[in-house]
Amino acid sequence: MVLLQPDPFLNELTSMFEKSTEKGSVWVTFKRSSLKSKVQRNKMKTAGQAIDYRCLIRATYGNKTISTSVGAKEHQRFQASYATVLKAHMTALKKRERKDKKKAAEKKKGGAKKVKTDPMVIA
Repeated sequence: MVLLQPDPFLNELTSMFEKSTEKGSVWVTFKRSSLKSKVQRNKMKTAGQAIDYRCLIRATYGNKTISTSVGAKEHQRFQASYATVLKAHMTALKKRERKDKKKAAEKKKGGAKKVKTDPMVIA
């Protein structure tokens, strides 16, 4: 796993999305992380120091995995750039077919079938 700066990460993520149009999927995960071991965090807690949490972002395509770490100050700018990349590469998605609400409600009820009667026939 390669830890990149945010801008090279987005460039590499773009190339992953372009490769995935032919075959495969890109998995992106976000995780809160301090980038310190548990022992170091415990020492910082006992010393009364504040722990600086960051957002660890990983992207995987096939065997290739890249990651980056984004702090609170640069999070807004990164999210805007990330959203732009996602919008540009979501062309393969299909729009969901929506069913008519009335038809769906009738099917749920069991749909009492209407029987046509001939008004001329009187029994």
